[in-house]
Amino acid sequence: MGEIRVGACSWTDRELLASGWYPAGHRDAEGRLRHYATRFPVVEVDATYYALPSTRNSTRWVERTPAGFRFDVKAFSLLTGHPTRAAALPADLRTVRRDDPGLLDEVWARFGGALEPLRAAGRLGALLFQFPPRLVPGAPARALLRACRERTAGWPLAVEFRHPDWWRPDLADGTRALLAELDAAAVAVDTAQGLPTSMPPVAPVTSPHLAVVRFHGRSPAWGTGSKEDRFRHDYAPEELAPWLPRVRAMAERAREVHVLFNNCCADAAVRAAGTMTGLLASGPGPVRAGSR
Repeated sequence: MGEIRVGACSWTDRELLASGWYPAGHRDAEGRLRHYATRFPVVEVDATYYALPSTRNSTRWVERTPAGFRFDVKAFSLLTGHPTRAAALPADLRTVRRDDPGLLDEVWARFGGALEPLRAAGRLGALLFQFPPRLVPGAPARALLRACRERTAGWPLAVEFRHPDWWRPDLADGTRALLAELDAAAVAVDTAQGLPTSMPPVAPVTSPHLAVVRFHGRSPAWGTGSKEDRFRHDYAPEELAPWLPRVRAMAERAREVHVLFNNCCADAAVRAAGTMTGLLASGPGPVRAGSR
């Protein structure tokens, strides 16, 4: 059975910093990450969606975490087809036309180069490609996924769709087959159900190396409203319980399973991650804890 790692989708979210979760003496940049790594064995890097990462930060993250810790790094918005402000680009690229293929080549090169210290140290858990809701199943989307895989050859890749048709019963087998062909881990998600944008609570495994689950909360504002509206939710144990057999089944088929909480309002995500860790530890299978 594969190893299950539970964590949160940020350790630097401003609401988490304001919540008091970090103890005195661990509230600077270095102290926060070192403390987080004593509690959880995996974290998602959300900041890399909004701006390109830097080699300096990647090196520091390696230095501040123990061997075996994992960073799942979210792909920069330009690489997944999301709107990207010019200010999010490095200064020397802000005047380059967006339709210039050289811009995308350069952004890909800088993104991958900045993460090389994580990969070299064995800390890179996955490159997370979260695609926008407008990416619907079809030939153009398949071509984009294959192009992303070509760019990330040899890197651990995880794919999250935001359009529910990808996991519609009549299309799900094709989605699984495509991701398996690309050796990309399908990202399972937990969201509010019954909304037009609701993703079904399926738990596919499409890579023998990795499976990922992201818990976004169950706010009825999912897909609309502000970030706080979309992600404000406190998971109760009874809401997490149905996921226990799914996560354990994923661990039967993948070497690692990353369970990440994205309900990043105050300390809700780290509290939910702690609850899930405890629930999983009460049953069969190895659950990786933080380094104390």
